[in-house]
Amino acid sequence: MNHLTTQYEQDFNAWIQQHIELLKQGRFNEIDVEHLIEELEDMGKSNLRELENRLIVLIAHLLKWQYQYQQLQNQWKTFTGGSWRGTITEQRTKIAKLLKQNPSLKKETQNAISAAYPDALKVAISETGLPRSVFPEHCLYTIEQLFDEDFYPEAYSA
Repeated sequence: MNHLTTQYEQDFNAWIQQHIELLKQGRFNEIDVEHLIEELEDMGKSNLRELENRLIVLIAHLLKWQYQYQQLQNQWKTFTGGSWRGTITEQRTKIAKLLKQNPSLKKETQNAISAAYPDALKVAISETGLPRSVFPEHCLYTIEQLFDEDFYPEAYSA
């Protein structure tokens, strides 16, 4: 096991700093290629995970908006969904920023929505207390709707 492999396992931050220096100095033959490839692949996956996590929160709040907003407004006349609106706006803003910084993620958006929906559904069911049967099997919101700052789904009526 060479020094860089040991450093990778024992002090990741030092390993990063060492590789930055090696790259700056053009000392490519000294680079721990195997671990560098692993870390670069993981960086790409982390952006996709962030997109999926933000979509989970966004979709869950849109589901709550659609399937519980009217019920809560009837129960509490002063209910306006302000905190939900804030969360929806925040997630849309952060997703837009993520996609602007990583344009190649745009081609992954539909798959990310499909991957996020089951978890968003679990959150919505848990937070609303509504039965699973109330909600659609698959995400019915289009990409355009999800990212449209003016889109809020109409209330569901049983």
